[in-house]
Amino acid sequence: MPELPQVPITLEGSSVLHQMFRFDWTAWNKLPATDRAALANAFTEMLARWERGSSEGHPNQSALFSQIGHKGDLTLIHFRDSMEDLNRVELELAQTGIYPYLQLVHSYLSVVELGLYESSEKLYTQLAEKGLEPGTPEWNAGLTEGTARTAGSLASRLYPTIPPAKYLCFYPMDRKRGETVNWYAETMADRRAMMHEHMLIGRRYADSVRQIITGSIGLDDWEWGVDLFADEPVIFKKLIYEMRFDKVSAVYATFGQFFLSVRVPAANAAQWFEGTLA
Repeated sequence: MPELPQVPITLEGSSVLHQMFRFDWTAWNKLPATDRAALANAFTEMLARWERGSSEGHPNQSALFSQIGHKGDLTLIHFRDSMEDLNRVELELAQTGIYPYLQLVHSYLSVVELGLYESSEKLYTQLAEKGLEPGTPEWNAGLTEGTARTAGSLASRLYPTIPPAKYLCFYPMDRKRGETVNWYAETMADRRAMMHEHMLIGRRYADSVRQIITGSIGLDDWEWGVDLFADEPVIFKKLIYEMRFDKVSAVYATFGQFFLSVRVPAANAAQWFEGTLA
């Protein structure tokens, strides 16, 4: 049999953009109340349309969150079918009357990703046993056929709705690839076993935390983005702390900044611009 690929199969879904803004409260509060109300209401109408998303096909939604801490004031997250659609969202926002009061301080671009560690080795072996060579058109056609049914069954995870949870925790992360510790130099079998242990921890929190993993290799500065949604923020600490003790995190992971935010539904957005949460 030929040497099997060491790269796990991944399935990709929604294109995702996180935008973090600082809000110019000083300039905003100098506006007459009637002007503030008009701008806030126009933004709210747009946000409500984004929240509803598409009634047919994929959800294609956006959501607004109020950031806690010094890293910014607002977070907008967008799930769309393509990178072009994300760019359209950026351009639409840039044309609004409220945009001059928004200073973009951080953004993150990625795509919903599901890694098929468990089934990759099995499918690779099946194709090799048929005499197919990795990288050939026949091999690639076999991969497409072998993953099509899986992709269909996972459509709701590949193109997710934005959970209605009250809190959002977002952070980017990498796998180490240094001279002495290199995730990508480990065998497929070893990586699969470590990822299985890692995912078991996440499953124990499934009733209280919704997790959406996005891949960003070649798209942004980190390799993955992680969105955690929950109604109780302390659960983020408990989940991430427990995961620090498994090998995937303890040995191979590097984390970026963490952003914690509280949901601002479109129905309450006008109140936020007056300095209150519902």
